[in-house]
Amino acid sequence: MFVSRLNPVFLKLGSIEIRYYGLIWLLSFFISLGLINFLAKRKKIEMKKREIFDLVFYVLLGGILGARLVYVLVYNLNFYLNHLGEIFAIWHGGLSVHGGFLGGLLSGLIYCRRRKVDFFALADIFVIPLALCLSLGRIGNFINGELYGRISSLPWAVKFPGVEGFRHPSQFYESFKNLIIFAVLWNLNKKRLKKGTIFFLFITLYSLFRFCVEFFRQPDPQLGFLWGNLTMGQLISIPFFFAGIGGLWLIKFRLHR
Repeated sequence: MFVSRLNPVFLKLGSIEIRYYGLIWLLSFFISLGLINFLAKRKKIEMKKREIFDLVFYVLLGGILGARLVYVLVYNLNFYLNHLGEIFAIWHGGLSVHGGFLGGLLSGLIYCRRRKVDFFALADIFVIPLALCLSLGRIGNFINGELYGRISSLPWAVKFPGVEGFRHPSQFYESFKNLIIFAVLWNLNKKRLKKGTIFFLFITLYSLFRFCVEFFRQPDPQLGFLWGNLTMGQLISIPFFFAGIGGLWLIKFRLHR
């Protein structure tokens, strides 16, 4: 078993703190730029570096806004209604991956519409670095000592500061499943598939794996277990899963004929 004494602060300059989590966000941005540029060339998608930068920036911005909005409305609305100023304090935590995906999706759709770019062509390559960056982000959650798992007696259970008992390191479980998704999508990208296949496969795999990992993750304290003893993360993953399956079915039998 492991007792975590990790300091989430990388560097402190007076009252300014530079945290590992923020550095991971920054690293993810540049990873996305590099991978999208590489994958766009592989798929012979004509995009200038400036256009790729704009795409990643707008999708990231939309993702952050969507992640925060869904967290506020779905996960902890009562708290934020009584603490309106905290809605904008994202450095205090509180982001929904599902909401981030929806926000980034909307930003991507707007970008493609304005630039007259094939949405599915870009979406197929964008979700690949997204899976890798989500894997890195969960490592940041571990360093922060947040989003930990349920109580466990397994040899690799972790004691987090201020948290009762040893816990499943569910952050690493989630990091690993995102890494698996990245590996699957990376290899499939080398094949000639119908546009949108990788995009909808990402949605399907992410929601399925997330549903499973949630059985090891401690539910949000303000929500606890919900319908059928499921967590909010599991309940949101269900419609995402069927949306992914539905998208794959449409692509196979209806679209791109």
